[in-house]
Amino acid sequence: MAERAPAPGGLALIEALVNTLNLESGADSLSSAETRAALGLGDASAAELAAARELRESLRAVCLVHGGHPPVPATPLDHLLAAAPLVVSVDPDGSAALRPVDPGSLVARVATAIATAAADGTWGRLKACEATDCHWAYYDRSPAGRSRWCSMAVCGSRAKMRAYRAARRT
Repeated sequence: MAERAPAPGGLALIEALVNTLNLESGADSLSSAETRAALGLGDASAAELAAARELRESLRAVCLVHGGHPPVPATPLDHLLAAAPLVVSVDPDGSAALRPVDPGSLVARVATAIATAAADGTWGRLKACEATDCHWAYYDRSPAGRSRWCSMAVCGSRAKMRAYRAARRT
């Protein structure tokens, strides 16, 4: 589902990570060296890939909540992010930013992106598609922030057609 522009800033990393699993086909692109390199995982061990997959699914659960789904109490995102300490750094020009202690760590980069997006008000706009066979992450740029599908042409159209057919049967 590439109809939308990528999420802004660090949220693009989170969007890319969540979208490494295609629920419809079951394809997991974290198995690809190209995808791992793009995410900064390079020659990740089996344990590191398992951790990335756990992080991915925890992020997907939060993106679903951003889209209006009920919270999943067992999401370990807080626990996973606690392993990625951040520091406040102040540049010579006086600007301040959160930076990961270990900038090579995927979890640290995700934690930085979440903290930055939460501070600038964009975190809640990273959502997961409402379609149960999709749940693709996307950045909601709609004025009201009420977008429900990653693609109106695909997932939105399917949902509206199902609703139309159901209404015609009754």
